Amino acid sequence: MSQSTTQEFGKWRSRLWPVHAYELKKFIPMLLMFFLISFNYTVFRDCKDSIVVPSCGAGALPFIKVYGTVPAAVLFMLIYSKLSNILSKPMLFYVTIAPFVAFFALFAFVLYPYQHLFHPTESAAWLSAHLPENLAPVALVYQNWTFALFYVLSELWGSAILSLLFWGFANDITRVSEAKRFYALFGLGANIALVFSGECIKYFSRIASHLPEHEAWGTALKWMMGAACINGVLVMVIYSWMNRAVLKDPRFYSPAEIKGKKEKPKLGLFESFSYLAKSPYMLLIAAIVICYGMSINFVEVSWKGQIGKAFPNHTDYSFFMGNLSEITGIVTCLMILFVSGNIMRRYGWTVAAILTPVILGLTAFAFFGGLFAKEHLTGLALMFGTSPLILVVIFGLIQNVMSKATKYSLFDPTKEMSYIPLDQEQKVKGKAAIDVVGARLGKSGGSIVQQFLIATCGFAGMLPYAAVMVGVTIVAWIFAAKALGRRFGALQARREAESAAVKPAAMGAQEAKA
Repeated sequence: MSQSTTQEFGKWRSRLWPVHAYELKKFIPMLLMFFLISFNYTVFRDCKDSIVVPSCGAGALPFIKVYGTVPAAVLFMLIYSKLSNILSKPMLFYVTIAPFVAFFALFAFVLYPYQHLFHPTESAAWLSAHLPENLAPVALVYQNWTFALFYVLSELWGSAILSLLFWGFANDITRVSEAKRFYALFGLGANIALVFSGECIKYFSRIASHLPEHEAWGTALKWMMGAACINGVLVMVIYSWMNRAVLKDPRFYSPAEIKGKKEKPKLGLFESFSYLAKSPYMLLIAAIVICYGMSINFVEVSWKGQIGKAFPNHTDYSFFMGNLSEITGIVTCLMILFVSGNIMRRYGWTVAAILTPVILGLTAFAFFGGLFAKEHLTGLALMFGTSPLILVVIFGLIQNVMSKATKYSLFDPTKEMSYIPLDQEQKVKGKAAIDVVGARLGKSGGSIVQQFLIATCGFAGMLPYAAVMVGVTIVAWIFAAKALGRRFGALQARREAESAAVKPAAMGAQEAKA
């Protein structure tokens, strides 16, 4: 093999796998943690929809997000913010994740099998009879409150465990130079998990399909929640090992640097909100998170309404969602390997950050176009041997796959990189406010609008307004990402300059001491 060929091969290898051999001790455990947390996230996400939509309808989702998810997110942040001041970081990690694992085990083995003991059927029927027809989902949510609670905690898993715990841990122990190489590859763990979890959901759904209808979904749920709880325990085990082995290695972690950062005064909850409100940089991060939540919520609620019509059975709905997760994982892995890392290295942070809203907007336009022209798709549907409804569901499937693939491969890595140049106070308190409450406010903002539209126009009548709101949100998102990109570049340059100035001084002090 010629020298030029060897060099070219080396370049391609570094692009596809830019991790040095000695860094595997740090990289592999973090990749495994991300894999396990993401596996659970996908299982919870698909199960929550499979439980709620066939039972309550897609019209119930905006009500659950506003009156369930947002208060729960605020309560979680209040508790987490308080605990972050009195517990060590390892203990805070365990105390945060353990209640989630306990609840999902309780739901699968107690709350769901014995739902007839917990669901208020008679009072729900009275409420339904006295509410306007467009508010019927409220009575269904009340009747199936354990399902709504499962939905809420499944939503919080993504914000609290994936975004706050994992990414908070990663940002604490990862340098910017490492993040540029690691973060896109962390997405591989998440999206391989999507493929595995999608296949797992489909497998258990197939097993359940051979059981009597009243046992099928409950049996599948026990298997899926059992696997998720085991994963949660494994995450805690890996985290504990990293604290004992990896964080003791000076090649990967600088205790002196972190210790110096902790000396900053801690802020209270309301002081933290005031602090964030005075930081344009943090507000821009919040803006892109909220815009993502609003835009994806407008599209997904509209789409899930069509899925509910096409697959009214819990098991069939779950099987479809398993296919969605599997396809999303494959597409995202391909984007991470061949697209996202190269875009970040070649074109920079801003271009990578803007691609997500652009792709989400284009695919959402195609989905809503198909939805509004559904009556005219009969001929095209007959060509493929299906119905116009299934064709619209497929349009939404393509939209969801592409928007999530760009989120996992581009939006998440760029967002997390934007936290790295910040000081420790902003990382801990600011990230909690943005990732937990900000993300929920994004989705609930769309849900509040949809609630109003559903109450006044009905579910079908609100669809054109949802399409318009997606367009407006996408434009705002692009402007916020561009502004954040300028500030990120300036802040990163300043931090690198400060670091370069500190190192010679530290070396001089060591020499003088010697």
